[in-house]
Amino acid sequence: MRKYFRGGIAAVTGALIATSIVLTPAAGAAPKQDPDTQKLAGALATQKVTWEECTFPGVDPATVEKFKTVKGLACATIQVPRDWHNPADGNTIGIRVSKTETAYKGTSRQGIALVNPGGPGGSGLPWGAAMALRAPVLAGQYDFIGFDPRGVGLSTPLTCSYTVPNSTDVNVLNKAKVDGCLENPLTQFITTEQTTYDMDFIRVVLGEKKTSYIGYSYGTWLGTWYAATFPSKAHRFLLDSAVDASQSTLENTWDLQPRTRDRQFQEALLPFMARSDAKYGQGTDPMEIRRNWEKAGGTREFVGQLFVAWFVIPAMYDTSQYHVAASAVASVIDAASETAASPSEKVEQIVAKMLTVPGLTDDNRAFITKAKNNALAAIAKKERVAVKTTTAAAEVETWDASFEAIRCQDGQWNQNLHYWNYWLADLTVNAPFIAPFMATPLCAYWPAKTSMPKPDKKTFPRLLVAQAELDAATAYEGGLATAKALPNAKLISVDNEGSHGLFPYNTDCVDDPVVAYFQTGITPRKQFTGCQALPLPNEDKTFEVGGKLTNGKVKIKMITPAVKEANKIVKDLLSGSSTAAADESGMPANL
Repeated sequence: MRKYFRGGIAAVTGALIATSIVLTPAAGAAPKQDPDTQKLAGALATQKVTWEECTFPGVDPATVEKFKTVKGLACATIQVPRDWHNPADGNTIGIRVSKTETAYKGTSRQGIALVNPGGPGGSGLPWGAAMALRAPVLAGQYDFIGFDPRGVGLSTPLTCSYTVPNSTDVNVLNKAKVDGCLENPLTQFITTEQTTYDMDFIRVVLGEKKTSYIGYSYGTWLGTWYAATFPSKAHRFLLDSAVDASQSTLENTWDLQPRTRDRQFQEALLPFMARSDAKYGQGTDPMEIRRNWEKAGGTREFVGQLFVAWFVIPAMYDTSQYHVAASAVASVIDAASETAASPSEKVEQIVAKMLTVPGLTDDNRAFITKAKNNALAAIAKKERVAVKTTTAAAEVETWDASFEAIRCQDGQWNQNLHYWNYWLADLTVNAPFIAPFMATPLCAYWPAKTSMPKPDKKTFPRLLVAQAELDAATAYEGGLATAKALPNAKLISVDNEGSHGLFPYNTDCVDDPVVAYFQTGITPRKQFTGCQALPLPNEDKTFEVGGKLTNGKVKIKMITPAVKEANKIVKDLLSGSSTAAADESGMPANL
C-alpha cells in the first residue's frame, strides 16, 4: 500500500459541457492585489488559539497511533468569518486545524504546507500527520497542516433538512431536497471560494508569509482556486489527480468520471484477470470475461451493483487492491447460476467464494471484510426504505450536504432537465458498466453564485500536476486540460496506472521532480514528463494497456476500441441478438 488510508467514494454524477476559463488578463491591466485576510478578519486575527491533543473520528486506531508519533502534532479550532465578503456582520464558524512541527529550524525550513484529500467534503484533518509520514524528506523542510474545510467533519458542519414530498417524481424529490438545503443560512457560504480565504487565514494565524500545498482530487480544484486568488502567497503547489480546472465549473469533471470508470474496468481490470486465468478461472480473453459478467447481470442487477460499489470501484482508487476486485468479478460470474433466498445471503455466498481465491493477503482480507459489511448495510438501508409507508405526518430527512453544496455552488451547472435526460441516455450506450448508478445530479436544480477566478498569467505560481492514465475518479483528460490551461504548470503523467492519488509513488521518475520542486522551486524543463507505472499486484512487470505515452503525454481515447467492443457486447445481449461473429468483430455499435 502506498497510502495509510483513503477517503470515501464521491457520488457519481456529472455533465458534458462547461465554459472554458479565459486565462489572459485584459491588455495593460495591473496584477490584482491579493485579498488581505488579516485585515478582513479584524479582531479574529488576534484570537487566542488553544492547541490540544488531536482526535481523528473514523480513522483506524492503529493509524492514529502512528500519527501520534509525528513531532509537534496538535489540533485547534480557529474562528473565521462565516462570510469573507461581509466579515463585519459578526457571524463566525469554526475551522478545525492540525499542525505538525517536523521542519528543521533555520534556513532550510520552507514553511507550512496545507494538505487536502479531496471530496469535496473529505476530512483533511488527519492529513498533516499523514503527509509527514508519507513524505519524510519533505517533512524535514515543511510543517504539514491538515484541516477540515468549512462544512466538514470537526469544523462547523453543514447539515440540511427537508420535508419529503408525497411524490415518486425524481425531479420533485430532488428539488425539494435542494430547496430545503438553501433554507439553511449556512449553505450559501459552504463554497470553495470561502474555503480559500479560510486557508489563507490559517497562514495568518500561524504567522507564515506563504503557503505551500498538496491537493488530491477535488483538492486540486481547491488549490487552483487558492493560487488564483492569493498568487503572492502561494509557494509550492502540487495538484495530484486533477479535476478539470480549465473549466469554470466542476460539471465537466463529473461528466468524465463515469466514462473513465468504464474505461479502467475494460482496459485494465479485465486484462489483469485474463493474465491470471489459473487464479480467477475466467479464461484468457478480457472480452469473454466481460461477456460472462454481463450474462451474469453485471451492474444491471442489484447484487452486481453492490459488488461494484464496495469491492470494484474502491480498487479503482487503489490498484493495490486489484486482486480483491478481480476476485469479486470472478465470484459474481461463478455464483450467477446459484440461488439464494435474499440479497444478503447472495452477498455471503459470493464473499465465501472470494475468500477461496488463492493469494489473498491479510490486507486483502481486511478490505473484503469491510466491503462486505458496507454491502450488507446498503441492503439493510434499501429494505428499510422499501417498508416505509405514507402517513399523515410528512417525513423530514436530514443529510450531510457539504459535498453537494460545494460542487454545485462552484459555478453554474446546466439546469435544463431535458439535457440531463439525454445525458443519462447517452451513458446507457457509451458507459453501460457504470450507467445503472447514475441519476440527474442535484446540481441541475441548484443555483450558483461563484465561479473559478481567472488565473493571471503574470502572477500565477509555477506548479506541478500529477495524473494517472486510467484514473477512474478524475480522468486523465481533465488533468491534461488543467496542465495546458494553467500558466506555468508542468504535468507528470503515469502511463498504465489507474490509482487515484499518486505522490509519493515510490519511483524516481514520479517522486524526484516533486521533491526537487518542493525543495528548490525548480520544475521540469519540459512541460510534459512521462513515467511508467509500477506492476500490479502479483505481477513482476508493467503491462501496456489503454493508450500510448508520446512526448510525455498519454494519447488515449475516452471510448477506446476495447470499450467500444465491450459496449457492443452489452447492446447485443440486451437486444437478444448476441452472436460470436458480431461480438468478435470489434465494430462499434450504431448509435
